[in-house]
Amino acid sequence: MGSSQSRTIEGNTTIDRLKRYSRADLKSPLKSAFGRQQQQQQQQQPQTKDSVAGTVGHGGTMKLTESTGASDYETPIYETSHRAAALPPTPPRLQSQSMPPSTVPCEYRTGKTLGSGTYAIVKEAIHVHTGRYYACKVINKRLMEGREHMVRNEIAVLKRVSKGHKNVVTLHDYFETAHNLYLVFDLCTGGELFDRICAKGNYYEADAAELVRTIFEAVKYIHDSGIVHRDLKPENLLFRTQAEEADIMIADFGLSRVMEEEKLNKLTEICGTPGYMAPEIFKKTGHGKPVDVWAMGVITYFLLAGYTPFDRDSQQQEMEAIIAGDYKFEPQEYWQNVSETAKDFVRTCLTVDPAQRPTAGEALRHKWLADAEPHFVPDPTRTDGAPADLLPHVKKAFDAKQLWRKATSTIKAVNRMASLAHVDHHALMRENVNKYKEESARENLDVVNITYQQKNTDDISASDHADLVSKIAEVSLEAKDKKVEAGEDK
Repeated sequence: MGSSQSRTIEGNTTIDRLKRYSRADLKSPLKSAFGRQQQQQQQQQPQTKDSVAGTVGHGGTMKLTESTGASDYETPIYETSHRAAALPPTPPRLQSQSMPPSTVPCEYRTGKTLGSGTYAIVKEAIHVHTGRYYACKVINKRLMEGREHMVRNEIAVLKRVSKGHKNVVTLHDYFETAHNLYLVFDLCTGGELFDRICAKGNYYEADAAELVRTIFEAVKYIHDSGIVHRDLKPENLLFRTQAEEADIMIADFGLSRVMEEEKLNKLTEICGTPGYMAPEIFKKTGHGKPVDVWAMGVITYFLLAGYTPFDRDSQQQEMEAIIAGDYKFEPQEYWQNVSETAKDFVRTCLTVDPAQRPTAGEALRHKWLADAEPHFVPDPTRTDGAPADLLPHVKKAFDAKQLWRKATSTIKAVNRMASLAHVDHHALMRENVNKYKEESARENLDVVNITYQQKNTDDISASDHADLVSKIAEVSLEAKDKKVEAGEDK
């Protein structure tokens, strides 16, 4: 996307990009791109470097040229930005076979706002033909200028893991309108992990072990898929429904990365949620999948005591404690009802040296998770040897201030130097972030067309290669057939 504040259209009229347009003034963001493509096909002229709609800037981000009559968003930002620069010009005889993005009426309707993040809001959505409910992440395109790679990366990661594990959230669909990007996920209505625990009447060490085992199995699946999550924390662990036996889901893959061969590919940027970040992230020595195991150690500690092991008065002190591995199982009253086996599991996960830290598979083989009989400390107030209830102390630690939420300001400094170099631009974006998010919330999908980019690669589900428009048509027909069979439709 261009970095200038304005562009010239017909009549040489300058329009401020920050101005809100009425629907009558707003043109489809891809129509002009289609028009030029069709004109090029008719003339059968190869596409040259100068004619490419986007150029690759620093860090691989896409920067669109400011040509007269061009759309601000001709190239959907979820497409790989390197493709235009890396691929040779398409031969003229093949250009007539290229498929432009498909623009169709939207099959979703959005409802109430469920939450708000740094660059996006999350709204409840329904598919109009199937009646199924989803969570829809709405991202204002203006807020993603210079950060397009973040969305492309999140989609690339989710394509790998979606529908592969019941405890990993699925990306069902993604599309764009003139102003926003939409990512359609599972709707998890069961609430966050710790809220569910506090609502229980009792909570035992065996319950904590079962939760950790389930989450670690999902982490192992993510790692086996060549992904490192990098932001595992209680807030990103959601229950699918409010049912007692509902699945717990790992969500929010915004900071995740693809890591095919970890020995040859180390990440060095500082990112994550401070209280759950591993020492090697702060030390910038290179990190990978072991950071997720460290985060699971912090989560386990939290599930057993109600507070995090490195909680300090400042983030500087917290960082120093993490780098040194400085934590204790104190105060004693919070840990007297926790078994030594559970403590050993936490120590193992919180190994400072990532090379000595267990993998997700090795953590699952630890006796706290692998033994058939649960580990626990008997309740001293009972004579039947029943396990002690951890809930009173856990809830006490989880006080009204909700201490674990102090670590939720996620660091998204993917490139600190680049951020400093564009400090004025980012300051402007921060001033307008609430305005843009409000605009995203007001968009009415009843009256807009959406754009799907035609893909030659696998679709979201590895087992389903139908394009998204065809899938919408298929589920619509299936729904109608079911109504006919039930006598509800003729």
